Amino acid sequence: MARGKHGKEKDPVGSEPLLGAGKEDSGAYGTEAHDDARFYMGVDRESLINTPESGLTEEEAARRLELFGPNQLSVKEDNMWLKLALEFVQPMPMMIWAAILIESIETYIHQSMDGLVDVIVLVVLQLLNVLVGFIEEMKAGDAIAALRESLKPEATVKREGRVYIINATKLVPGDVVVLGAGGAIPADCTIREGKPIQVDQSALTGESLPVAMFPGADAKMGSTVTRGEIEATVTATGSQTFFGKTADLVQGVDELGHFEKVLREITYILVAVGFFICALVFIYLISIGVDFWEVLAFNVVLLVASIPIALRVVCTTTLALGCHELAAEKAIVARLSSVEELAGMTILCSDKTGTLTLNKMVLQDDLPTFVPGVSREEVLRLAALAAKWWEPAKDALDTLVLNAVNISELDVFEQTDHTPFDPVIKRTESTIKSKDGKSFKVTKGAPHVVLDMCVNKSSVGQEVEKKVLELAHRGIRSLAVARTKNETKDFEFIGILTFLDPPRPDTKHTIDCANEFGVSVKMITGDHRAIAVETCRTLGMGTNVLGTEKLPLMKAEELEKATTLGRDYGELCRKADGFAQVFPEHKYLIVEALRQQGMLVGMTGDGVNDAPALKRADVGIAVQGATSAAQAAADIVLTEPGLSTIVTAIVTSRKIFQRMKNFVIYRVACTEQLLFFFFISCVFYHPNEINAAWPSHFAIPVIALVTITILNDGTIISVAYDNVHASMQPEKWDLNILYIVSSAIGLTALASSLLILSVALSSADPTSAWREFGLPALSYGEIQTLMYLKISLSDYFSVFNSRTKGWFWSRAPSFILVGAFIFATAASTLLAVYWPFGNGMIGISWELSGYVWLYVAFWAIIQDAGKVLTYNTLQYFGWVESVAVIDERKLKDQTQQLFGVDVE
Repeated sequence: MARGKHGKEKDPVGSEPLLGAGKEDSGAYGTEAHDDARFYMGVDRESLINTPESGLTEEEAARRLELFGPNQLSVKEDNMWLKLALEFVQPMPMMIWAAILIESIETYIHQSMDGLVDVIVLVVLQLLNVLVGFIEEMKAGDAIAALRESLKPEATVKREGRVYIINATKLVPGDVVVLGAGGAIPADCTIREGKPIQVDQSALTGESLPVAMFPGADAKMGSTVTRGEIEATVTATGSQTFFGKTADLVQGVDELGHFEKVLREITYILVAVGFFICALVFIYLISIGVDFWEVLAFNVVLLVASIPIALRVVCTTTLALGCHELAAEKAIVARLSSVEELAGMTILCSDKTGTLTLNKMVLQDDLPTFVPGVSREEVLRLAALAAKWWEPAKDALDTLVLNAVNISELDVFEQTDHTPFDPVIKRTESTIKSKDGKSFKVTKGAPHVVLDMCVNKSSVGQEVEKKVLELAHRGIRSLAVARTKNETKDFEFIGILTFLDPPRPDTKHTIDCANEFGVSVKMITGDHRAIAVETCRTLGMGTNVLGTEKLPLMKAEELEKATTLGRDYGELCRKADGFAQVFPEHKYLIVEALRQQGMLVGMTGDGVNDAPALKRADVGIAVQGATSAAQAAADIVLTEPGLSTIVTAIVTSRKIFQRMKNFVIYRVACTEQLLFFFFISCVFYHPNEINAAWPSHFAIPVIALVTITILNDGTIISVAYDNVHASMQPEKWDLNILYIVSSAIGLTALASSLLILSVALSSADPTSAWREFGLPALSYGEIQTLMYLKISLSDYFSVFNSRTKGWFWSRAPSFILVGAFIFATAASTLLAVYWPFGNGMIGISWELSGYVWLYVAFWAIIQDAGKVLTYNTLQYFGWVESVAVIDERKLKDQTQQLFGVDVE
C-alpha cells in the first residue's frame, strides 16, 4: 500500500478558514476593553502580563489571587433563613398574624378555652401556608444549583517551570496556561509563541467554524480549543473577562415576574372586597352592642377564611409538581414562575448556532462541476488528494472531505509534494503520482483565488462567479477544487464543494409545532446574515432576516433604563423573522422591545453572548451544553440535545396553567360565597326574632371558619394532579372573564346557602317547609353546624364546576382529586355529626347530613348549568374564544415516528 512521501513539505502557518461566504463579523466582543489600554484594576497591565517563560511563582500567584480575587463570576446568594423569615411578613401571613394576635387578646380577656383552640388552629394554618410554598421553591432551586455545582472547570497552568492542573478559579492575571485540543479556555488570554491553534468561538460569536489563532491573538474565556496546543498568558479573570462583562448585564436584570404580578392583583382585589365587606359587618355588629373583641376576632378570621390565603401555596405546589414533570422530560426549572410564563409565551427568540443547528459543518449534496464528465465523487477524490489523506485530518473541512471518500481507493496514489493551507495564498496544493507513473497537481481553496490560476477561466469564469455569489447569498460556504493534467501549472477548474452548519433533525418539527401552538419563532444570531437567511429558509421560518443597521448598540446601563424600546423598535422586531450579526446588547434590546409591546418572550441559547437576553426574557431557556453563564441566566435548562424538549415543556406548562386557573376560579367562587353569605346573614338575618334566646345576628364560630379553611385549602392542593388538556394557543390571565365565571359559580352557591338558612331558621314553625319534609325543629347550635356542613360541601363540589368549560362530567377528574374530595367531605360530615369543638355548635343527625348532601349535589348541577351558560354567552359575544386543545397522543406519535432514536 503506497504511502505519500513527505517531499518538501512547508511549515504550516495556519488552518483552512471559512471560504466563499464573505467577511464574517468579529464576534460579540470586538470592541470590549477592560479598565483601559494601560491599567487592569488599577495595576499596570504590562507588568502583569510580562511573565517569564517559567511562569509565575507560587508566592506571586497567591498574592495576585488575594489582590484580584478568584477567576469566577460573582453570583448573588440568597440567605435561606432570611428568605424564610421574610415569608412570614408577606401581606397574607401578616393578616394571619393579626388574626392570631386579636384572637389571643380576646381569649385572654374572656379566659376562654375555645379561644385557645382557635389560636392554635390559626398558628397551624400560618405554618402550613408559609412552609409548603417555601420548601417547594427551595426544592426547585436545589435542582439548578446541583447542575451548576457539577461544572468543575480546570486549567493546566505553568508555575515555577512546572506544568500541572489546578481549579480554574485559582488562575490570576499573568499566569501561563497551556491550551490544548478539547479544553476550554479558562480566562481571557493572549497567545504566546508557537504553532497556531484552532478555536471554537461559537459560544461567544455564533460562528460555527473554528478560527485560527496565532501568537499575539486574544483568546476569550468560554471558547474551546479544537486543534493544536500552545501556551498563553492570562490577561483577565473573573468579572474582568468578556464572560464577566456580559454577566454584569445579566446581573442588572431583576424585577417582579409576570406570575407574581397576576397573583398579587388577584389577591389585592379580593382583599379589598373582603376588607370592605368585613368593615360593614364590623360596624353593624358594634352598632347592635356585640362585644368589641368578639366582633374584631370574628371579622379578622372571616377575612382570613374568605380571601385566598393559600393561593400562593397551591399555585407554588402546582408549579413545583410541574417542575418535576419537566425534569423527567429533560428540562430543569430554575424559577418556578417561568413555567406559567412559558404557558403564555407568544414569541420564542432562538440562537442559531448549536440551538437550531448542529454547530458542525456538513458537506452539502450541492456540488457543482464545471468540466464535462466529471462526477461528484471525482471532485471529492481530488479534494482528498489535496490533503494528507493517510493522516488524521488537521481541520474541520479536511475531516468532512476525507469522511466523504473511500480512503482505500486513494492508496493507488503517492503524494510527492504538499503545501499546507497558507492564509496568504488562501489555498493548499499537492503533487500526486499515480500508479502508472504520471504526475499531476491538485489544489483546493478560495474560489476566486483558484479560478484566477485556471486555464479555463475564460470559459467557466462567469458561471463559477455566479454560482459562488449565489452560494454566498444563501450563506453556504464554498471550496474550489482544480487539477492539472501533468506537472505543469495549467490548472483546470473542476468543481466547488459546499458546506453548511445544518439544522438539527428535530428543529423544523419543533418550529412547526411551536407555530401550530401559537408561538412565533425568531432567529437571533451573531453569524453572517446570509447564513441566517439560508437557515431560516430551510426551516420555513421566512427570509425577512435583518442585520443590526436598524438597531442601536446601546450600553448595558442605557438598556436597563430604556422605556421606549417597544415604541421605537417593537414593530420592527415583531415583523422580522430573525436578526443576524448581533451583539449581546442587540439580543437584549430585541427581547426587551418585544416585551414592552406586551408580549411574553422566550429566548433560547447556549453561549455567553446569549446570557443577557436569556435573563431579560420572560422565559430564558439554556439548551444542552450551554455555558455556565447561559445556565445561570436561564429560567429553564435543557439536559437533552435539540429543541424538541421545548414542545413538551410548552404542553406541560399549559396544563399546569390550566390547573392553576381552575383553582383560582374555584377559590374566587368560594370567597364570594363566604364573604357575601356572612355579610347578608349578619346584617339581614335576625334569629332572635324567631326565638328570643337566639342572638340578634347569624354567624358561626371562628373555629368553624378556620376548619373550613384548613380542610378546604389543605385538600385542594390535589388540583395539581388533575387531568387537564393543554390549549392550542398561549394561555393568559383574563381576570375579568375569570371573575365573571367565578361569580356564576359562587353566587349560585350563595343563593343556595341563604335559601337553606332561611328554611332552617324557620324550622321551629310547624307550618314551615322544613317541617313539611318531616324534619325535626333545630336548635340554633344545630343550625350553625348545618350551615358549616352546607358551606363546606358547596366549596368542595365547586371544584368540579370550576375545572371545565363544559359540563363537569365532560372530562374525568384524576383519582387524586376524587380522593381528596372524598377525604374532605367525609371529614366535614363527621365533624358536623360529632362536632367536638363546642363554641355553641351542636352535632346534627346522620339523616339531616344526608339531606344536606342531596341539597348541595342538586345545587351543584344548577351551578354547573350557570357556568356553562356563562361561557356560552361570553363566546357568543366574542369575549371568550373557543380554543382547541392539543392532541398529546398525536403529538407523541408524530415525535416517535420522526425521532425513533435519540437526536444527536
